[in-house]
Amino acid sequence: MLNEAAEFGIASGLTIPIHDLRGGFAALTFAADERNPAFLRAAEKYELALQLMATCFHVEVRRTTADDQTIDGIRLTPREYECLQWAVTGKSTYDIATILGIRRRTVAFHLDNTKEKLGVRTINQAVARFSASRRITRR
Repeated sequence: MLNEAAEFGIASGLTIPIHDLRGGFAALTFAADERNPAFLRAAEKYELALQLMATCFHVEVRRTTADDQTIDGIRLTPREYECLQWAVTGKSTYDIATILGIRRRTVAFHLDNTKEKLGVRTINQAVARFSASRRITRR
């Protein structure tokens, strides 16, 4: 691995592993093309803060850029996600069934599965979870 890093001109760096509660793994690397003792001292001194920052960054990136059907890391099937998206807009199970060309009971089935996965009891709570997970703060 060190030889591969050298091929890319990396002479010094720090990699922070990130593990989530669902068994996922990621890593954030800070790298430089030359050795810098001051950087290494700072990285060592602030190791815990850098781990926290890396984890927060990872969570926010997953929440705001994920095009897949996850809500706070909880994976929904494409149909569960689609039904919930329509519920967020205020559509009833009848409306969603008509839009998607499926039975009303099938919509209710998908929304029930969604509630169970998200650990909520009502569609309104699921909608709130969905909305909170998609909130992007801009400055």
